[in-house]
Amino acid sequence: MKTPRHAAPAAPGLIVGLQLTAAVLGAALTGVLGAIAFVSLRVARRVVTPAARQADTVILGLDTSAQTITLSRTADTRLPGRYGLFTSGSESYLKLGSVLAEDETTVKRKLLTRIDGQTTLGRDAAFSGWYFDRPEQLHVPFAAELIGASVGPCPAWFFPAAGADGAAASDTWVIQIHGRGTTRSECLRAVPVFRDLGINSLLVSYRNDGEAPRSRTGTYGLGATEWRDVDAAVALARRRGAKRIVLMGWSMGGAIALQLALSSAHRDAIVGVVLESPVIEWRVVLDHQARLLGLPHAVSDMAIGALGAEWATRVTRTGEPIDFDRLNVVARADELRHPILILHSDDDGFVPADASYDLLVARPDLVTMQTFETARHTKLWNYDQERWTRTISSWLEGLGVTNAPAGDAD
Repeated sequence: MKTPRHAAPAAPGLIVGLQLTAAVLGAALTGVLGAIAFVSLRVARRVVTPAARQADTVILGLDTSAQTITLSRTADTRLPGRYGLFTSGSESYLKLGSVLAEDETTVKRKLLTRIDGQTTLGRDAAFSGWYFDRPEQLHVPFAAELIGASVGPCPAWFFPAAGADGAAASDTWVIQIHGRGTTRSECLRAVPVFRDLGINSLLVSYRNDGEAPRSRTGTYGLGATEWRDVDAAVALARRRGAKRIVLMGWSMGGAIALQLALSSAHRDAIVGVVLESPVIEWRVVLDHQARLLGLPHAVSDMAIGALGAEWATRVTRTGEPIDFDRLNVVARADELRHPILILHSDDDGFVPADASYDLLVARPDLVTMQTFETARHTKLWNYDQERWTRTISSWLEGLGVTNAPAGDAD
């Protein structure tokens, strides 16, 4: 009878070595996961925290005799068209014209704001698509308004349609909704196209944008809360005689406009939605932003998870979880009822156009999309004002909502 063979016991040193290796790997893995979690919470907090405008270019030269300015070269500063530049010193904002010259590191542009030899400017500046930064620069009648939202009075500007004698002359209004980190001045570019089509314009503010009241938490809801402030503006328009409402949202304002179109008690009055470089699905945007920062996909996933979790609200300071499924309009495409015009550039650089294309595919019966190639983020008007204006005008005329006398609406 053979004696059973048993495996030889492992050497004590090998056991200890394996245990130490496992401990080191476990500690390393814990450290990596901890670091990802920390970064993710930082990203989550940053996404919902209103921030001051950040410098993104450098003023390298100023020629007051030729009225030109030289900036460091970026994807934005080399764009054709008319733009604005936030500065510091004796001027806070300059209008910029066409590119006159550029090389690998610099761009020289024409100044459209006249400056003299006494002008002093700080080195750091922020390139902008605003162009107009005050309503007076449009040289058309306007009035200041206050919208009675739940957070308090939200300032707005009202621009009557061309030739109108007060709001009653037109029963079609457009509500203009600015994007994240900006104010209603962003929307001034759009006033002329609507005004000339016989549509009143109301440019609104919303909680935590620096003009409207601060909410209890002081953080963005990414459209989940802000739409209620804009809904109050729609209510005001209806009280003033508006029978048809067009919504126009820029960037995050697009997310707000879509939530309004899906949730407002005034949905029956909405006849169309115009979206400029819009946020349609936040997961796409945050994942894109994480990649730009060189962060792994796990970071954006965990950041979204934190913003949507009750336990993390004390860290993110949102007050309540953000429902990203509700903000995902591609997934909710079947709920849409209004015609939508999307204007988006394939090289947006901040809000990728992927979700815009997805919404077009999901609802080709409602969505019309006009794509640009090199206009970047919310700078489509600046890049090609004629095409931008023609696209919006033709779409609105197709809806039959332009130059309509009061009382003709269905």
